[in-house]
Parts: sequence; structure tokens; C-alpha cells
Amino acid sequence: MKPSAPVVIGGVFAAYLVFVGVAALGYKPTPDEMDWEDRQAYNQRQLTELNLGLDIDEVRQIMGKANFSEAKNTEGAQLQVLFYRTHHEKSDGETTKDECTPLLFKDNKLIAWGDDSYQLFQAAPIAKVL
Repeated sequence: MKPSAPVVIGGVFAAYLVFVGVAALGYKPTPDEMDWEDRQAYNQRQLTELNLGLDIDEVRQIMGKANFSEAKNTEGAQLQVLFYRTHHEKSDGETTKDECTPLLFKDNKLIAWGDDSYQLFQAAPIAKVL
């Protein structure tokens, strides 16, 4: 005896619901897919996981794409700073550097993070390129 159409449709629908449930429970968005509030909270949590000396690629793997970045050659080293949004200042639809925590890298290794790290970056002399 063949199953009736409602039984087949019900079975397909039940399988679909199971698939959607498993997919929803197992899905974890990447930092770049999060809305700004979730991303900000994520960035705050991830900062506690960082250690000095991490390679810039490792940090990008942990933190995701930076909101801003700057770089320069100094006398004998390359400095780069990545900015990650960590604190909401005003609801204007834009992320600004004052809403971010800077991470400072010297020759692709994490050497500092926090407000003082950007001041160190700004104070470092620029190398003569030519």
C-alpha cells in the first residue's frame, strides 16, 4: 500500500523542520556578519583573549576585520594599528575611531592595545623612505 500524499508531505515537512533546527542551532555568525551591537560585545570579549606577541594574522583570525587601520615605517620598524569598535558613543549610524580600541603592532607582532597604544603610534617618528 502506497502512503497517501498528506503523509508524504508531512514527512517532508518534518524533515525540513529538523534540518532548519539543526542549522539554526549550529550556525555561528562570523564577526563580519554581526550587527554593530553584537560585534561590539564580541570585540570586548575577544580583547581579553589577546596576548602580547601575537602575530597580526592571528589577531585578525580572533577579532575579524578591523574597522580602521593605519601604518607607517619608523626608524628600524614597521608599525601598524588596527581599530576595533568596543564602546558606543553616539547613535549617528557611523563608527568612529573614538568608539574603537586600537591594537598596535610592531613588525606584525602585537605590542600594545588601548588608548596609549595609539599615542605611541602617533609619536613614533616616520622613517625616511627615499
